[in-house]
Amino acid sequence: MSIEITKLKNGLIVATDPMPNLESAALGVWVGCGARHETRAEMGLSHMLEHMAFKGTATRSAKAIATEIESVGGELNAYTAREQTAFHARVLKGDVRLALDILSDILINPAFDEDELEREREVILQEIGQARDTPDDLVFDHLQEACYPDQPMGWPIFGSEKTVTEFRREDLFSYMRANYLGSSTMLIASGAVEHARIVEEGERLFSALRSLPGRSPLPARYRGSDIRENNEDLEQAHLAFAFPSVAIADPEAVAAQVFVTALGGGMSSRLFQEAREKRGLCYAIHAFAQAHHDTGTIGIYAGTSETNAGQIAPVIAGEIEAMASGATEEEAARARSQLKASLLMALESPGARCELIAGHLFAYGRVLSLAEITARVDAVDAASLRRFAHKIATRGEPAIAAVGPLRRLESHETFARRFGRAPALAL
Repeated sequence: MSIEITKLKNGLIVATDPMPNLESAALGVWVGCGARHETRAEMGLSHMLEHMAFKGTATRSAKAIATEIESVGGELNAYTAREQTAFHARVLKGDVRLALDILSDILINPAFDEDELEREREVILQEIGQARDTPDDLVFDHLQEACYPDQPMGWPIFGSEKTVTEFRREDLFSYMRANYLGSSTMLIASGAVEHARIVEEGERLFSALRSLPGRSPLPARYRGSDIRENNEDLEQAHLAFAFPSVAIADPEAVAAQVFVTALGGGMSSRLFQEAREKRGLCYAIHAFAQAHHDTGTIGIYAGTSETNAGQIAPVIAGEIEAMASGATEEEAARARSQLKASLLMALESPGARCELIAGHLFAYGRVLSLAEITARVDAVDAASLRRFAHKIATRGEPAIAAVGPLRRLESHETFARRFGRAPALAL
């Protein structure tokens, strides 16, 4: 990776990562504003704005936006996360300027047409309904709320029927003026691109973004709690568990990634081997780590039958405790290899490179080299895994979310008592 970074007068960061052998480019705008920046009345407004950005500008209709990009074989898309909103494109190298023009147009000159707003409001209400009809999606919204109750970090990204129904055109303009700023925005491109050309276009197209400081989100407060939605009509019990972890720039953030890989990151992981292969308790089980600028969680998901639901929680607790006392160099090496291979394979895609650059700039204010990334991963040995597992096992404060037939799932109190103890730590 040969990354160049330039900061424009209004604070906007332009970063490029040329891949000279490619005939295409990935590029996008990452805004440092997401769902956790919202007030309760604004819940879901970041997501609504993401949708509405594609619904017309002062010079382009929604159809014109779609037609222009697809006429050159390109793609436009976007997503809303907790701390960022991204608008990105993939085009052939000769159409980079067109893609930048469209991206700038939807962010600088949105129309937020009233008729389009009403139509998109209905689309998002259907999206909320679809999520509620999809238990293996719904359980993760419940888990987020169980980890961070009564605060923006725990609210659903889609918002609620009430807030989405009440959004008005001026709400979108006000939210964009307050949060879509040069000082909190990055323009990133990878593939068949030239840095000087992207900087030139960035200065021309995004100079209207103001250099004011953005709105700071409320600090996240992890409080492990329990949310269950019993539904006897479902065949599967969808179970999700979480524990407090570290923020994205914490020195232990890489250890967290290696830990979840060893615990439940593949077919050789402890949870897959114990819960699925040895006991046949479930079809799907995996672990994951989420990290934000001031908080993080370790999570585990399992989909199982009502009959087996009561056995999953003890298995999870047992494997975390077993890692604290017996994580081996062999499994640490295997997890490190999985992480490094995943990273290197992803970097063959210009879109993945853009995402990596955006993530590093938000987290560290710089882009880590591949050598530094791999060195951080390689530094996580078996002793590091044991120490990290010990912290999870002894700190406790688990969160549980569950959807489905749940009569046999043990109580939150019973599960919590499995933690906060001091398993033997093998150093």
